[in-house]
Amino acid sequence: MTANVSFASASDTREQKPQLRELAPNVYGYISDFDPNCGFVVGDEQVVLIDTRPTPRMARDFLAAIRTVTDKPIRTIVLTHYHAVRVMGASAFDEVEAIIASNGTLDWIRTRGQADFDSEVGRFPRLFAGVEEIPGLTFPTQSFHGEMSLWLGPHRGQNRELRLMALGRGHSSGDTVAWLPDCGVLFSGDVVENHCGVYAGDAYIGDWAGTLDAVRALKPRVLVPGRGAVLQGEAECAEAIGLTQAFLGALLDSVKAGIAAGETLRGCFARAEAAMTPRFGCWPVFQHVLPFDVSRAYDELRGIEHPVVWTAERDRALWQTLRGE
Repeated sequence: MTANVSFASASDTREQKPQLRELAPNVYGYISDFDPNCGFVVGDEQVVLIDTRPTPRMARDFLAAIRTVTDKPIRTIVLTHYHAVRVMGASAFDEVEAIIASNGTLDWIRTRGQADFDSEVGRFPRLFAGVEEIPGLTFPTQSFHGEMSLWLGPHRGQNRELRLMALGRGHSSGDTVAWLPDCGVLFSGDVVENHCGVYAGDAYIGDWAGTLDAVRALKPRVLVPGRGAVLQGEAECAEAIGLTQAFLGALLDSVKAGIAAGETLRGCFARAEAAMTPRFGCWPVFQHVLPFDVSRAYDELRGIEHPVVWTAERDRALWQTLRGE
């Protein structure tokens, strides 16, 4: 790849040190500045992880952080969705007995998991330190339709529930949120972002607003977004949900106007960039995600229902078309 077609993320070399955050009794987030967030819940007999890190090497740092608060076995991993930056660290947790994902996520892995892995390694070199240790794709051992609950044992006189819900298509076809009703903590995966560029390259953008409405209806009091700081209080959580919707709305409106004006993909991209940069351009990863977002919006608005699989070759071709000189 020549310099003028390098991904924006290729120049991102600043290491981020995730911080362990207690969100509620026995509920923790492992929070970065703007790398993918993950977390865990300590139950009576086990620890449940919400996503992992991109590689086993990076996941071992996550494991070390978990061991500062509990020595209980880590038996379950919940996948909020399937992008390599969230799931490829799973093999670092050798006590795991179950990996749980929605049926939509299972289908995603079967149809595009390897292409997604190959693509993301090229897009995000910093996030795949130790990539050679990854033994293969992370497949769930259990999948569900709609929702399911994990019961984690006594907590404040009740059997604590971790409710997993596939509320609709959005960031991917299989998004799952992890909800703790007793304390109002929600792990949203990349359905909600907090002042970070919203990646929609594999999305169902038209459906996403409705999925966000379903997230809002839960009235979370603490929200761990896919990227960005933890949100505290119902007002902050609702604001982040609204901002994610605003980003997606601005994207669709820009591309729709470009298509109506007879513009090419490159023209639609220039229009979207001009329209969105004043409000969203300062958000981390905005410059990286926008070409992929515009490409998907352009396809969706022209009737291509399902996102086209990204390959490393397609990534580079798009970047050359939209960012090349």
